[in-house]
Amino acid sequence: MEINDKTGVKEYRPAADRYETMKYNRCGKSGVLLPALSLGLWHNFGFVDSTENAREILRCAFDLGITHFDLANNYGPPYGSAEENFGQIFKKDFKPYRDELFIASKAGYDMWPGPYGNFGSRKYLISSLDQSLKRMGLDYVDVFYHHRPDPDTPLEETMIALSDIVRQGKALYVGISNYQPKETAEASKLLKELKVPFILHQARYSIFDRWVEDGLLDTLEDNGVGCITFSPLAQGMLTNKYVNGIPKDSRAARDFTYLDTTDVEQNLTKIKNLAKIADKRGQKLSQMAIAWLLGRPSVSSVLIGASSTNQLKENVGALEQLQFTQEELDLIDANS
Repeated sequence: MEINDKTGVKEYRPAADRYETMKYNRCGKSGVLLPALSLGLWHNFGFVDSTENAREILRCAFDLGITHFDLANNYGPPYGSAEENFGQIFKKDFKPYRDELFIASKAGYDMWPGPYGNFGSRKYLISSLDQSLKRMGLDYVDVFYHHRPDPDTPLEETMIALSDIVRQGKALYVGISNYQPKETAEASKLLKELKVPFILHQARYSIFDRWVEDGLLDTLEDNGVGCITFSPLAQGMLTNKYVNGIPKDSRAARDFTYLDTTDVEQNLTKIKNLAKIADKRGQKLSQMAIAWLLGRPSVSSVLIGASSTNQLKENVGALEQLQFTQEELDLIDANS
């Protein structure tokens, strides 16, 4: 008797050629190679989103050679739901391939009420990771980040907590995110003394947001730490979506937290100019923006989000044209 399953969801078998086209970059001076593009689960993977769509995106990503999935304790919404959904999909589709995956989580922003659910104390970081591992059904993560600096907790306490997490076998490597150059150098010094593999700094970076060039990239280079960038498309401004104005159904028109119509209007001339450069290169603006980042010093991987498999495939298409002429780079600089 056959099962009358009309969902269309079949048992997952990864593409046999998944490693043939993806580019992999060394992460700082570590032994880790990261895919040039990594998948961030900040949006589109929470309880308010379609689980089947999330599952299709994750399957597609792995088929394309994307081995790095990036999460955090409070990704959702609601908080924790992206990890929980990922855990369910991992159990169904990816558990046999755990050793081919590089999975990240983070803690540093508010996660639960009270004095122990935020920032960078030892109690918060260790408790948070324990919760994350339970939600994802994992024994360990490949890299665990402190998500943001804590102005009140001694940096030494935070770094010792990261060290103990590695020694407990709950993470293989550690990273930090949103740290300034001076804080990054201090964290690196402490972690080296503790003999902890500090391999990644996750930072916001795009053609429109180049703050990391003011010292951070140099600090990472000096310390043998890789940079993985988030918000590479400046919340959607570095796409073809806004070339002809602001569509009514766009993120800016709906006044999402991180982008509004004022942001787009102030950058509209630059967006149009950059789109012309991309068009001459045979790329979409989003693809050029990703390719540009992959040519920057110390950048090991670019974190992309995706709301569909088509969007994911389009972004991976950036790898087809990574070379820039000096003239193109100068024009991009003039419009950044």
